[in-house]
Amino acid sequence: MIVLGLTGSIGMGKSTVAAMFRAEGVPVFDADAAVHALQGPGGRLLREIETLFPGSTGLRGVDRRALGQIVLHDRAALARLERLIHPAVARMQREFIGRHRAHRLVVLDIPLLFEKGGWRRVDRIAVVSAPAWMQRARVLARPGMTAARLAVIRALQTPDAEKRRRADFILDTGVQRVRTRAAVRQLTACLRAQAVR
Repeated sequence: MIVLGLTGSIGMGKSTVAAMFRAEGVPVFDADAAVHALQGPGGRLLREIETLFPGSTGLRGVDRRALGQIVLHDRAALARLERLIHPAVARMQREFIGRHRAHRLVVLDIPLLFEKGGWRRVDRIAVVSAPAWMQRARVLARPGMTAARLAVIRALQTPDAEKRRRADFILDTGVQRVRTRAAVRQLTACLRAQAVR
C-alpha cells in the first residue's frame, strides 16, 4: 500500500481534489471531517475542550467561531487545543489505514501535513496549489471571512512555495477542472502501479 499525503493551503482546492481521488475509488481520510466528528454533537472531545476553553461548546458541539476567536490570536491556547486533538486524529488515521489494507493506494487529506509533522507518516506527498490571487478570491468569498482573518490563517501555514518545494507531486487547481481531474487520474494510476511492484 502507498499512503499519499494530500495537503494545500487554505483556498487552494484541496477538498475538490480529495473528491476527485474518491471518484477514482481511492479511500480518502479527511482530517477536517475527523476533527468535526470529535468536536460535533456528542463528540468525544467536547467535555475536554469545554474544560480548556469555557463557553466554547454548546448543544451543537464546539462553537467554531468562538473557539477560533480564542486560539487564532493565542499560540499557547492553540497549542493546548492541538495537544488534545492531534493524538485523537492520528488514532483515527491509523484505524482508517487498517480498514483499507486491501487497497494499493489510500489518501490522507491533512491540511497541516507539513506544519504538524504528518509528512513523516506518509509515503508520498501531493500538494494542491493555485495562484495566490485565486486563493485569496476563493477564501474571501466564504461567509464570515475577512482579509485580516485570512492573514492570520496564512501566517500559521507553511507558505505555498515551500509546500510545492517539498512535494512529490503538485496538483494545479488554477486550471480548468477537467485538467486537474486528468492529473488526479494519472497520479492514481501511477501510484497504484508502483504499489504492485
